[in-house]
Amino acid sequence: MDLRQLGYFVQVADLGSFTRAASVLRIAQPALSRQVRALEVELRQRLFDRNGRGVTLTPAGKQLLDHGRGILQQVERARQALEAERGAATGLLSIGLPPSVGRALTAPLVEAFRERFPKARLTLVEGLSSYMLEWLAQGRVDCAVVYSATPATGLELQPVLDEALYLVSARARPGGALVGRAASLAEVAAHELVIPSRPHALRMRLETALAEAGLAARVGLEVDSVPALLELVQRHPLHAVLSLGAVRSSGQETAFRARPIGPPALTTTLWIATSAQRPRGPLLEQAVLLLRELLAARLGAA
Repeated sequence: MDLRQLGYFVQVADLGSFTRAASVLRIAQPALSRQVRALEVELRQRLFDRNGRGVTLTPAGKQLLDHGRGILQQVERARQALEAERGAATGLLSIGLPPSVGRALTAPLVEAFRERFPKARLTLVEGLSSYMLEWLAQGRVDCAVVYSATPATGLELQPVLDEALYLVSARARPGGALVGRAASLAEVAAHELVIPSRPHALRMRLETALAEAGLAARVGLEVDSVPALLELVQRHPLHAVLSLGAVRSSGQETAFRARPIGPPALTTTLWIATSAQRPRGPLLEQAVLLLRELLAARLGAA
């Protein structure tokens, strides 16, 4: 039996709704439904009766809920006992996030950190990738999520995922699909852009790609704040180059149209950076794994 599926089942049962459970678990409702359905198939039992108001447990579901809560509690106790055996994940951890990632990741990271490391404290710092690498070297942060990092002495880099970049424009009328047809580099170069200042990793990645194609960016304004940047796109005849996750995290995606840049697709790599010159205790080791999980879950499907 898959423990993750069992946990999803318990959450749906407690809330009486797939919609509410998906919101709490921060996953798409169809994905949650598939996981619970897979559990039903494995057990050869229907666990929920579905109706217009939500779901209710079948007799089999009530039995599984009684056992499921106990199983999950036993697993959690075992995990805590093993952590205590090898050294508890305690202390203070400082994590650096770029602003575009911070908007999507801060709340779920804080919630997951508190749940997984109840004896530890977390500090989150936002900044450009170039600044965070300096802070990492200075010891101001213990690990950082950065874009397009360059290998360097004293630095350990773990690639997490590649994010596609999009040409983002305002819609004349809100509504419709967020993602439109692809935009070539020549089309990007033809538009006046509001874009982060150098040495922002996204700015450097775009300008490098344009230069390789014999093109240059038309920079109308330089703004490092993603919310301010999107507001300017809405209010003025300006365009931006961002990841899809940055647009979605604004909560106003119906106001924008995002066109993937390419072919070939223009992407930027997201890395987790740590210092190779400082010891990695249990808290940092486990927090890096948590970061990878959340980045893949929150941004990987964007």
